[in-house]
Formats: sequence, C-alpha cells, structure tokens
Amino acid sequence: MNPKLLFFCLFLAVLLIPAELKHDKHKNRHEHGHPEHPKHKKIGRFKDIIEDAFFEIIDRVGDSDDDDDDDQSNSDWLFELQEPEGQCNPNPCQNNGVCEQKGKRRFKCDCPRPYKGKRCERGPKICRKGTCGRGECVLTLTHPFYQCKCKLPFQPPHCTSFSLCEPNPCRNGGICIKDGNDFLCQCPQGYRGHFCHVAPGDCYVDDGESYRGNVTETDDGYECLYWNSHLVLEKGADRKSFENKDGLGPHNFCRNPDGERMPWCFFRRGHRLLWDYCDVTKCPKPTGIAPTEVVPTNPDPTSLQPEPTKPESTATTRPATSTLPTTENPTQVPQPSFAPTDVPFLPDPTTSPLQFTMCGMPQPKKPITRIFGGLKVAPGALPWQVSLQVRPKNSNQAFRHTCGGVLIASCWVLTAGHCIDQKKDMKVVMGSLSLNTDESARQTIKVEEAILHENYRETTKAVYNDIALLRLNGTDGVCANETQFVKTACLPDAQLPDGMECTISGWGATEESDYGSNNLLEANVLLINQQKCSEPAIYGRVLDNTMFCAGHLQGGVDSCQGDSGGPLTCNPNNTHVIYGLVSWGDQCGRKNKPGVYTRVTHFLDWIKSKTQAASP
Repeated sequence: MNPKLLFFCLFLAVLLIPAELKHDKHKNRHEHGHPEHPKHKKIGRFKDIIEDAFFEIIDRVGDSDDDDDDDQSNSDWLFELQEPEGQCNPNPCQNNGVCEQKGKRRFKCDCPRPYKGKRCERGPKICRKGTCGRGECVLTLTHPFYQCKCKLPFQPPHCTSFSLCEPNPCRNGGICIKDGNDFLCQCPQGYRGHFCHVAPGDCYVDDGESYRGNVTETDDGYECLYWNSHLVLEKGADRKSFENKDGLGPHNFCRNPDGERMPWCFFRRGHRLLWDYCDVTKCPKPTGIAPTEVVPTNPDPTSLQPEPTKPESTATTRPATSTLPTTENPTQVPQPSFAPTDVPFLPDPTTSPLQFTMCGMPQPKKPITRIFGGLKVAPGALPWQVSLQVRPKNSNQAFRHTCGGVLIASCWVLTAGHCIDQKKDMKVVMGSLSLNTDESARQTIKVEEAILHENYRETTKAVYNDIALLRLNGTDGVCANETQFVKTACLPDAQLPDGMECTISGWGATEESDYGSNNLLEANVLLINQQKCSEPAIYGRVLDNTMFCAGHLQGGVDSCQGDSGGPLTCNPNNTHVIYGLVSWGDQCGRKNKPGVYTRVTHFLDWIKSKTQAASP
C-alpha cells in the first residue's frame, strides 16, 4: 500500500448524481499537493455539450418512476438500528414533516406524501438522467415540478434540437455570430459575459451580500448552476428554501447568502458538484457622482423563455434585473484592515491565556440555508479544520497542501499517522476555507514536532494505529489564537451509537484530476456497526478496534471528498467531538466498501500522555 495516496467515500444523498471529488483507486486516502488548475472556459461549446455524459439523450419510454426505491431502501438498514436521536423542538423533520417525541432522546417523523426518510429528507426523483436532454433540470414549485434550462444552441422545451442565432441568444443588443455549430456574442461597449448579459456597473460592495447583479460564471469560467438545480435540491431540502431573503431564486446569478468574502455559486465539473467565487467586479471607490442603473433586456441569459420581473425576494424592492447592489451607499468600498501574509500568527498576549476554554462550539459567520448542507461550509462552521502543508526539508519551495487535521488545543493538531513525513518541513493553516486565497482570518503556524504513534503500521490491506500529533510552534503554551474562525474540537469521552450521523470535511485534492476543491467541503456519514463492517463481503478480519467504518454500504451514490487526517466530528449533546480521522478505504463508491477512520476514543490515553509530557 502506498501511504501517500488516500481517498475516502461518503454519501451526500443527491439522488441523481452525487456532489463528489473523484479520487484515484488506491487504498490510502490522501494526495500529495494541490496544484493550481488552469483557466477553463466551458460555456456554449457545442462539442463539449454533446460529449458530456451528463447531457446524454435517453429514451425513457416505459421506465418506471419508482425504480430507485430499492436503492434508497438499501441505505435504510443502518437507520433501523436505532431511531434518530434528538428533540422535536426545533422540528428536525424536513418538508413539513410532523415530529413525534419518543421518550426523552428519540423522535419519529410523520412525512407528508411524497416525502420519505427518517427526517422526511427524500423527495421524489423528478429530474432523472435524460429528462432535459442537452439541458439542466431545475426544480419548481408548480406542476410538473421541473423545467429544462437548455444549453444553447439547444432549444426548449426538450433541449434535443438546436438552432444557431435564431432566436438571438445575445442580450442587450449583442450580435450573434455563427462559428460552425457554435456561436459567440459580439457585445456592445461595456457589456460582457457569454450572452452580453452583464451590464456596465455590475459590481458588488462590501462582501457582496447585497449583490443582485447578473454574473453567472465562476472566476475560472465555469457556468453557474441554478440555485434550484436538482443537483443541489434533490439532496432533500425544502423546495421553498431557494426562494429566500438572501437573493436566491430560480436563476443562476452569483450571490453571497452565507457571509463569504464575495459572491459565489455552485458549478458542475464532470459528475462533481463544487462551488467557487464568481467573476464579479468589486465596485470602485465613491466619486460623488450617482451611478447610472443599467437594466438588461433579459435576466436569464441561458434561457429563451422570458422571466417575470418580480423581485427576487421579499427583502428588497429592487427588481431581479438590477445590476446594482441594494445598499444605501452602493459606491462605498471597505478598506482591508491589513494585508494577509503567510507568516506565523502572533496572538494577543492580553487575551490568549483565556482562550480555548471551551471546545466543540462553532460560531458560523452566518447560518447557511439548508440547501447547502453537505455541499459547502459556512465561514466559522468548522473552525477546528486545518490544512497540513509540506515542502522539502530546509528548502525555499512553496508549501503544498497534503492532509487535513483537527485543532484540539492551542498548540496541538491531531492528524493521521500516514500523513507524517519527517523529511519534510511542515506547517498548518487554519481559519481559512480556501487553499488558494489569502484571507484575513487565516493563521499559519510552523509544526515544531510531529509525533507518530509508536505502533503505527501499514500493510497491503489496512493501516493500523493511524494517528499522529503535531506540536505547533509558539510561546508560553500559546500557538493558535482563538477567533470566530479558529476553535478547538472536543475529544470524545465515550463510544457513540451506531447509525449516528456525523460530519467529515476536507478540500478533496485528487490524483485523477490533479486538483480537487480549493474550497473546504463537508458531507454527512453514518457510523456503521463494527460487526457489520467486519463481515466477509465488506472488510472482514482486517479491521481491529483502532478503526471503524462510516458512510453508506449501498455504494454507487457515494462521493469522494476530503483529505487523510481530516476530522470526522459528531455532535452528541450539541458539542462537536473529534470521533475519527480519515484513514483508508478500498476504492471509492464501491458497494460494501465504506470509508475507514481512526477510532480516536482508543487513543485518548496516548493523546493525553504526549500532550502533557510536552507541556512546559
């Protein structure tokens, strides 16, 4: 087994295609480095559309709408081990499910048709492969509960035939120019975007929370998915959740609903669902001259169907077609408090001794709407997540992300043993969700010592005692400085019940694609019974009490995400504990091959002995 390649599998419950970051088929689950990916332009190329398996045209005559029920029921066996833990207040049942309390710690959801699942999280599978031909299937609130958004030059309603420049897809007076089976829009001066749909003055202020402009591309040129895309909503969210006060709606305009540093959107790369910041401009400094509002002729540049001009949300009276932010002073531009640098973070000596007195209590910058659960991390939601980065010993080369880790004390990070390479310089980066962007909340601290478990051992089938501690460089026992974005996770004090839903997270660097997500992602997994996971058809006798399985056993819809050493955290009693570390697994998405994690409860005495021995 190569200890420097690792992936792990997790279930995101997207019913058609999982949000995933594919990893190569190796036993171990981490990847060297995280190279920058080149600029891509993926919009409107006829050849790309017809060769994309995602847009395959399928004849569905005679297919049954219920053919996925068996696959879904295969994942319910684990839930049957126990009823979900929790209280009915607040209501844990989604999609207007009625919660019935079962004793002090259990509940049961009575689900309205057609929703199913322990929390009424599974909705009908409306957008099946081939439903929209060469187009994106989005969910709606009225019959037939979906709409096809064609990838031009393919035409509505079924997106199977195509027509070039008739009707003209270019907005705001743009001229459509044919180029074989493709087209391009020659835009009037000041307008930009693939369809000339981004007007002059389309910009954002502050962090872009008020942005209601028309940019629909990421900064790497990927086309944004609709906020009501089935790829996002078929995870089981309330269908009404994409029409909210944060400017989301049945469109694919960039927005910032969760307190990010600028507007962003979801996009698709192959069969993988990711997110990134958008190619949107920050408003210039105020000039004292009132800006002129420019209204494009069609707010939906990827559809030939006219859209209503009603407001996007109840929070503003500005129409959805506005290109200007809805603030009292739209030209006001904030100045950064300081320039982020890649140097060790120096804590405030007047406050540091009182820090990290509580663990496992995140303070997200802004609670994110349920439609993003498992797909995107809100700033401050996983403040214990760190990036372990390495470079050749005593070299001047750039550090590269290699593993995840979890902060358990100001000067201590827990990670997987197979992440340790004593021939490398190591540092940890925390407080940041992005690997390729300097953020003011980022703290970078040198690793003073890496302590690998004495009985660490790897074979061709498994990794044993896969745990290590990183002692960080600091002064007087102070290394990391506690902030809203940097906090510790608690160590567990007892074994948790099978079937509990826990969270894994990581950046998902992959060998297959040479890069994963530059932005931190998370997903939910279920703790799997050890006896079940030790059956011959799963992992057999290779498992021991230093490890456990988590995920889903049916395979197929698993997704691969994250890095070795990254945290599996659970939330018993409303406190997040680090219950496992991403360790190893057998390929990705295979039936009966869930992810395997280091069992942290087995190593509590070891952790205590090492951290106390190193204390001054």
